[in-house]
Amino acid sequence: MPELFIPQPADWINANQREHWAPRARRTKEWRRTAGLMARTARIGPYQRIHVTAHVHKKTRHAYDAHNLVPTLKAVMDGLVDAQVIPDDTNAHLTGPDPREGDARPHAPGITLTITQEETWTSH
Repeated sequence: MPELFIPQPADWINANQREHWAPRARRTKEWRRTAGLMARTARIGPYQRIHVTAHVHKKTRHAYDAHNLVPTLKAVMDGLVDAQVIPDDTNAHLTGPDPREGDARPHAPGITLTITQEETWTSH
């Protein structure tokens, strides 16, 4: 069961943010690029089907809703596809990501992905 740490390359992308598309697109690109780079460097995969649990490590222990960071996790999953960890991030290849609160990391915020290979199934 591989673990992959994605260091925070840009601000978090939060589902509650209401902002212009351009800054959000820049952050999305950075998260996606970094996730792909880290997955290629770690030589994870290829898999046909995986389950991903994502532990979010922020700088402080301030309360937050990990599920609000799903847009960040979507960019990270796209990076895994770019790195050919899985063929696509559709339901046929990916369960999750399931966001969880990680420990506070003042000097190393980011996301730790726990990747579990699952049996392949077909949807009808």
